[in-house]
Amino acid sequence: MGGSDGTAAAAGTGPAGTAATAAHMREAARALLSVLAPEQVRELRAGPARLDAPELREWKYVPGPRPGLSTEELDGDQRAAVDALLAAAHSAHGGRLAAGAIEVERHRRELVGRPGPDRYWLRLLGDPDGEGPWGWRMNGHHLAVHVLITPAGLRVTPHFVGSEPALVTSGPRAGRLLGPEEDLARELVTDLDTAARGTAVYAAEPPDDILTRADPFADPDLLPPGLPYGAMAPAQRALLERLVRRYLARAPEAYARECWSDTVAGGLERLSFAWAGGLAPGDRHYYCVRAPDFLIEYDNTQDDGNHAHSVWRHTRHDWGLDLLRAHYESGHG
Repeated sequence: MGGSDGTAAAAGTGPAGTAATAAHMREAARALLSVLAPEQVRELRAGPARLDAPELREWKYVPGPRPGLSTEELDGDQRAAVDALLAAAHSAHGGRLAAGAIEVERHRRELVGRPGPDRYWLRLLGDPDGEGPWGWRMNGHHLAVHVLITPAGLRVTPHFVGSEPALVTSGPRAGRLLGPEEDLARELVTDLDTAARGTAVYAAEPPDDILTRADPFADPDLLPPGLPYGAMAPAQRALLERLVRRYLARAPEAYARECWSDTVAGGLERLSFAWAGGLAPGDRHYYCVRAPDFLIEYDNTQDDGNHAHSVWRHTRHDWGLDLLRAHYESGHG
């Protein structure tokens, strides 16, 4: 992982590159199972037998209960095991974002006078000790992590991180959790000349949320076409590349490199960027990046521009459906 903004290098892709990550995650899952009571294990394993079941594509990032094991009643050792599993699914940068979303949510509850234990739900899918596909997911307010592993590789999308407030003014989480995601995009749009900005900025009023919401399948056509990569100056293209790689770099390094290599091979000219809302810091705003295989969305519109959402979706890889399809078609299902 190279660069202070969390971007990934561009070499060493493929299943062999993700094997170490998968092994580390397998050990983290085993460690979690070892510290849970039998009833907790049953809650953790709740779900259909087939990992491509439509039910498993239902998700949300608002408050409220989900299926699975709640973190609300976990003891210290159990919560530490959950934290280790969460970290194993990310790069160091991505792990800080995921943990940060949980910390900001604690801060939010304190601000509204409702302190208490964290409320996230964890589901283990398949058997980490078996030969077949397996995975897990952790969902709660402003955090949605979805992981699928097969011998052919791993997948980690949809991946959602939010921050309410977007700017924390005090305490250990003071600052902006998603500050670089906002700043890189603003630097890009404000660097455009008048004509290019007129194409990139598609609305004066931003939407009130990401456009794909919690759709089971992300449709890039929901997003505005935006300004193509090829219509940008070299410095602006470099900013767009840094922005994309910032999101990809949430993933374990080998998979982040794989996604970036696929993007380059498919042609960077197929990327586009769009913005809505004000351009000054503090203005309510939204942006998105479209590519043939993935999309990125960010909004900071609620609570008068102090409530941020960010999501990375992959049109082929979400839920690991490409890996599951290959596994089942091979006759292993």
